[in-house]
Amino acid sequence: MMNKVILLAVYTALFSFTAQAQRTQVKNIKKHIKYLASDKLEGRGTASIGEDKAALYIANYFEKLKLTPMGGRSYFFDFSFKKNPNPHDTSTADIKERKAKNVVAFLDNGAEYTVVVGAHYDHLGLGLDYNSLDANPQNKIHNGADDNASGTAGVLELARYYSTNNKKEAYNFLFMTFSGEELGLLGSKKWCDNPSYPLAKINYMINMDMVGRFNDSTRKLLVYGVGTAPEWVEILDKTNNMFSMKKDSAGIGPSDQTSFYLKDIPVLHFFTGQHSDYHKPSDDADKVNYEGERKVLDYIIDVIDATNYYPKLKFTATKTAETKSTKFKVTMGVMPDYAFEGKGMRVDGVTNGKPASKAGILKGDVVIKLGDISIVNMEDYMKALSVFSKGDKTKVKVLRGTEEKELDIEF
Repeated sequence: MMNKVILLAVYTALFSFTAQAQRTQVKNIKKHIKYLASDKLEGRGTASIGEDKAALYIANYFEKLKLTPMGGRSYFFDFSFKKNPNPHDTSTADIKERKAKNVVAFLDNGAEYTVVVGAHYDHLGLGLDYNSLDANPQNKIHNGADDNASGTAGVLELARYYSTNNKKEAYNFLFMTFSGEELGLLGSKKWCDNPSYPLAKINYMINMDMVGRFNDSTRKLLVYGVGTAPEWVEILDKTNNMFSMKKDSAGIGPSDQTSFYLKDIPVLHFFTGQHSDYHKPSDDADKVNYEGERKVLDYIIDVIDATNYYPKLKFTATKTAETKSTKFKVTMGVMPDYAFEGKGMRVDGVTNGKPASKAGILKGDVVIKLGDISIVNMEDYMKALSVFSKGDKTKVKVLRGTEEKELDIEF
């Protein structure tokens, strides 16, 4: 106990000096995002030609950094899958097998344990899959600059930093970009089930999903998975002197850290928050806060550095959110504000033509009751949605400012 306290004190002193230096570079982040989110890649839909171009770009960059291929075939970890692109269409009898690939590279520092730095690089392509929140998404390029060219650029820039910093690191690094996240964490699940590197040698996994819209006013940074190792909260608090941080303990969430958590590996997921362009064609590169992303990446370096002063992190199971086992037949057509800390589910965006829009729900409304279920948090909201089927009618109660409104809604 005493040794850890002394080492942490030393680290805190070092941090106060080194944290001022910029270790990641805006020009590199911008270069990666502008290419990955360009129209020529047509939204990087899973198993598409555009996604293949993105995979080649990532692999070529790993090769330029002289990282070791760790995919299986060069840097590529190939996998196949069968996935109905529209689960609401039950008439599809013959679902064809498709092929996709993760891109995986290894930095060998001769250490006993390895840190995984990951992000998904796929997005919604031309809006043909069911995840778009645009009213008429078909054949519109969904460039996914924040979701998740930003996270992919983060992996590439951290790979550059760690492979060129001439510093003796305490860990090896496995840099991973995943395909198929938007279709259900497919790529990370496939790799974790058939890993090309021993899972027992992984200390922890850092995931970046949507880290490109840092708000300079609120300085909000959301970090999920803080309950997956007993050291995480202390590490995050000691290294943070910049962000208004919201921590969530759960290891299971809607991104690729979940696949590693389910293999008993501690995880952290970094996220700068939702916005009205989420899963829409308007999520473009010109809306990314590049300097804000640089700050997040430098902070991740600080967090990784801080773990040098601890033994191998001890995995801790966290409570599984009810939302992950809930099945839905309907949607309201809203984008929840996941950073909202009050009671209820705050609406951060409304899709035209969907049930919420037709009911008169507005951005900023806080849903406090749906049908007979009171909504205190996201879990309550998801639970309430699960009881309805297409065509059902009910009441939804929202708080608009200080005024309660009860609206009719039809799914």
